[in-house]
Amino acid sequence: MQGRVAADDLAAGRVDRGYLCNLRVIARAGSTGGFRVHRYLDRNGHECAYYDTTLLFPTNATSLSAEATAVAVLDMTDPAKPVRTATLVTPAMQSPHESVNISVERGLLAATSGNPTASPGTLDVYDIAHDCRNPVLLTTQPQAAFGHESGMAPDGLTFYPTSISTGETTAVDLADPSAPRRIWRGEFGTHGMSVSGDGTRGYHATLDGLTITDLSEVQARAPDPQVREVSRLAWSNGSIPQVAIPVTIRGRPYVVEVDEYSENAEGSIASHGERVGAARIIDVSDERRPFVVSNIRLEVHQPEHREAIAGDPGAQSPVQGYAAHYCDVPQRREPGIVACSMILSGLRVFDIRDPENPREIAYHVAPPSTVSATGSPYIDERANWAMSQPAFAPERGEIWYADGTSGFHALRMHPKVWPFRAARGAGCVQNEGFLSVGARPVGERVRLAFRRRARLPVRIDVARVASRRRVLRGRLVARFDRRTRSVTWNGAADRGRRRTAGAGHYVVRFTMLRRGRPYDVRRLVLARDASGRFGVRRSHQRRDGCGLLARFRLKRPVFGGATRAPLAGSYRVSARARVSLAISRGRKVVRRLGPVARTAGRTFRFSVPATRLPRGSYRIRLLVQSGDERAAAVVWARRL
Repeated sequence: MQGRVAADDLAAGRVDRGYLCNLRVIARAGSTGGFRVHRYLDRNGHECAYYDTTLLFPTNATSLSAEATAVAVLDMTDPAKPVRTATLVTPAMQSPHESVNISVERGLLAATSGNPTASPGTLDVYDIAHDCRNPVLLTTQPQAAFGHESGMAPDGLTFYPTSISTGETTAVDLADPSAPRRIWRGEFGTHGMSVSGDGTRGYHATLDGLTITDLSEVQARAPDPQVREVSRLAWSNGSIPQVAIPVTIRGRPYVVEVDEYSENAEGSIASHGERVGAARIIDVSDERRPFVVSNIRLEVHQPEHREAIAGDPGAQSPVQGYAAHYCDVPQRREPGIVACSMILSGLRVFDIRDPENPREIAYHVAPPSTVSATGSPYIDERANWAMSQPAFAPERGEIWYADGTSGFHALRMHPKVWPFRAARGAGCVQNEGFLSVGARPVGERVRLAFRRRARLPVRIDVARVASRRRVLRGRLVARFDRRTRSVTWNGAADRGRRRTAGAGHYVVRFTMLRRGRPYDVRRLVLARDASGRFGVRRSHQRRDGCGLLARFRLKRPVFGGATRAPLAGSYRVSARARVSLAISRGRKVVRRLGPVARTAGRTFRFSVPATRLPRGSYRIRLLVQSGDERAAAVVWARRL
């Protein structure tokens, strides 16, 4: 049954390694997890993850076997090897419940102290813009009446603490993040909350459904701002609405909403209740008359199956069970997928490109464990406790989430499944003819290998771009045409098989042809030493894509040398964005360009003189930011 982890499977050991479909685990960290995971790319080239480690504070703090409570900071520079660089233990971060939030625009991390009901809303704000690995505390002060969940305006100027049990929703001005101030307080019965891209609309998950509000006066900082209700929507198969996320699919506005837990026939929260809210997609093109267009559910959520699965581990726990809890999307514009933490059923991924017909395309059910280490007072059975909002690294096809009984998980989707070929705009086509390309040096020869997804012929071109310390324009030295399998190049130039191509750097281009035209193109870089042996170097070009960063490439993988050739390249973005470039040698950033505003669809070029850049390997990182969406890519070059 879809989403089920049965007692028999547990007893037989069939789930000891977890269940996977179209996802693979690339890393794990910690042993406990809570409700939020965030990803951030700072301006100095660091990549970080943040997640709260506590399902219910202070139950795990009372257990001597538990790991540290509070919010964990992970350095994700190498996603396969997360490094915990800090633990944020200020009052709100110690017990944030579901309120940990970030502003991508301004590089702020914020949370209010909270618990499952209501807690006095102490607000913590950290600066993560400069070094996300070591957040800097800016303030700790009481700015929210009560804390539980939160929302953040995409411009990072307004933080919205919310409290479902008291109905409180608060707006806190973060214009000066070291001195936040409360500017509005109201009651909309808000649980989770999202804010539109322009900051003028609030999407509140309330006890009775979805409420859309007009936040224009808060956004404009009007004196004594008023927040007005635009519309309300309820649905018959709901439980406790958790969060509502505005998205645009095929240019039409929707909200992806998820409910938590289950209810009995009387509408009360129940252990293994017969009614499971799960998730849904809501059309808000007419914001005064929103309506549900589809439901996102597993078989274990359906009423007709509830009796059969009632005895499964964790099913009867009042805070676990076969139900949903949190969902999120990789970006709000044409998200393509939604990933949901569905408690006992683990992480589930759905294709939502057709909003009326969402379908599951991947899942990860972690090896089940217990909550003994957290000191939980509830039923302690071996089971998943997936309740966190996921985070995404779309450019690598990664999804990160946390499980209450097994900690932080970094997963990578099978490239055949996601990212999709055309994630942004109908005009972008990203053909996936190759499964992979590679090179394996064998003495003075090199094996040029490829694996195909499409049964089309491949042309392999080898161009020499440097002769020892002399940068060349790019001289074709070998070509293998209409190949269907890997080839071995003997290192000789086409103009004379006895004449070796010589020491230096080479670019190998694999071109898959369809009707005589390029269908898919991949490149790799080779270096040859004076003895004639080859080595593989890191790439100087990022493959063109359909995301926010459409193109990023260097003119060649080498610069400088006797001709002092500049480090030159180009990039293109698919939406108006701010772009910055950081050039590093080792761990030190030696040059910066930007940030600058760039328009969509144009190719922008850059050129950095080789002067004052010593010989060695350089890392060139491009960071692109458009609203609350960020993309980053790294290419490499060598100064000769």
